[in-house]
Amino acid sequence: MRANTATALQAKSRWPNWIGAALLTAAALFWLIPLIWTVLVSIRPPDEPIVGTPGTPANIFFGSTLTATNFDQVFQVADWRQLYLTSIIFVLGVLVVQLVTITLAGYAFARLKFVGRNILFGLILVQLMIPSAVLLVPNFLTIRSLGLYDTKLGLMLPFFGSSFGTFLMRQTFKQVPIDLEDAARIDGANWWQILRHVYLPVSVPTLVAFSLVSISARWNEFLWPLIITRSAENRTLTVGLTQVLRTSEVGALYGQIMAGVLIVITPLLILFLIFQRQFISSFLRSGLK
Repeated sequence: MRANTATALQAKSRWPNWIGAALLTAAALFWLIPLIWTVLVSIRPPDEPIVGTPGTPANIFFGSTLTATNFDQVFQVADWRQLYLTSIIFVLGVLVVQLVTITLAGYAFARLKFVGRNILFGLILVQLMIPSAVLLVPNFLTIRSLGLYDTKLGLMLPFFGSSFGTFLMRQTFKQVPIDLEDAARIDGANWWQILRHVYLPVSVPTLVAFSLVSISARWNEFLWPLIITRSAENRTLTVGLTQVLRTSEVGALYGQIMAGVLIVITPLLILFLIFQRQFISSFLRSGLK
């Protein structure tokens, strides 16, 4: 009797888990529909309409055959190798400088005492509430006055600092017991040694989380590279993608557009698939929800 009751309770307790798993699976499939549609449209014949004519409805998902014609045509539109190279330099160059600036700024706001610290940190947080589009004109005028228009340095310069990253690192450093820093000072460590051996090891999850966010944001950056660059060697992938939109005089060529979109987003998809576990755990450890 007890065994039957225990079995019934276990079976009953599994129902919420199964329902939750089913709902999550359905939600995941729903969010995958745009990606699935992008892939299928990119490999369908370009002469097959997506929108059907009266009496002959078209299948928006599947074509009659699978073809790479759309990719062949897109590869002829732009120099994707140069676009990839510029985007990688842009993303990694910004990330390297950001990791240095947010670490030093986070340590300063978390542990150093100076006049106006809280006011200055408040001003940095205010920047989170300012839309990036508002800063386009001031940043453009500043870059042009510095003679950095249409250069990779001018492309990267406005992103060298990050108020979001500074906030994350400050919160992470404040969670480290001050006794560890005091012990390191008693042993004769200077501020750099304390930062390197006491604070940086515990901040790795936060740095990983911020790096993934920064890479994704800079890789998808469009408006700033569009207005600050002019030559082909300084254009990023998102700007190069606009060339695909200009290739048709008869209407939108969805196959080519979707092929170009896949060329741009594939590195991010691969990066997420490889580091998805680290991505999730990093955000959980850094306190982001």
